[in-house]
Amino acid sequence: MNDEILSIHMEQLQKTIESAWENRSLLSEGHVRQVVDQVISLLDAGRLRVAEPVEGRWQVNEWVKKAVILYFPLRKMESIEVGPFEFHDKIPLKRGYSQLGVRVVPHAIARYGAYLAPDVVMMPSYVNIGAYVDAGTMVDTWATVGSCAQIGKGVHLSGGVGIGGVLEPVQAAPVIIGDHAFIGSRCIVVEGVHVENEAVLGANVVLTASTKVIDVSGSEAVETQGRIPERSVVIPGTLPKQFAAGTYDVPCALIIGKRKESTNRKTSLNDALRQHQVAV
Repeated sequence: MNDEILSIHMEQLQKTIESAWENRSLLSEGHVRQVVDQVISLLDAGRLRVAEPVEGRWQVNEWVKKAVILYFPLRKMESIEVGPFEFHDKIPLKRGYSQLGVRVVPHAIARYGAYLAPDVVMMPSYVNIGAYVDAGTMVDTWATVGSCAQIGKGVHLSGGVGIGGVLEPVQAAPVIIGDHAFIGSRCIVVEGVHVENEAVLGANVVLTASTKVIDVSGSEAVETQGRIPERSVVIPGTLPKQFAAGTYDVPCALIIGKRKESTNRKTSLNDALRQHQVAV
């Protein structure tokens, strides 16, 4: 299918999804149900994404998120048996890992509608519907990739990392983790935060849309929110905040320097932090 035909096809899918979103009674029509199923199939195959880079910026496809939400009422609860294990859910499990070139260690689980690129490794972990995990990424033990999250190439999501999902409200942006980023153990990244390429998050960094991100690598602190610039090395910190009951420390994230250009992209988190004289 050439680009022009594909574009027309996507426009037709989008129009049907938008109509069904405004009028849920349309979900009773066979054609509409087929369109919803087709969108989820395209997500599962990586041919469609909830968010994608377009001319250097990330574009969120709201209608695709709507299709994911519409998929749930179309599915019936059913039992899924995997050897001695039993599940009871609406969404089937992803299958065909050998053909996809994906390594999946027991008890890793991905839902149908999540895309896993070749050479992805899933240790015992979880990837939800609508997520996109690009080539060579490691989803380490007990890490979770939430619905519609976008994970780049060669990323390491360390043990216990929580990447937040987003379906409702529909206008909420998905979490985006850039290529070759290193997300340290027990980090939490939620609420549409964008961690750019090759950034390194030290263990236990918590990033929400309102978390203060403070660059302390220069002579003066620079404060931002919602984004970690490329190659930044980040550790958890705290800030004093005045409440009615007194002053208490609240979490923040501290940018302590940049990952060196000469650093191997597969460098360990400890090596990246030691470059900046941070105890690990």
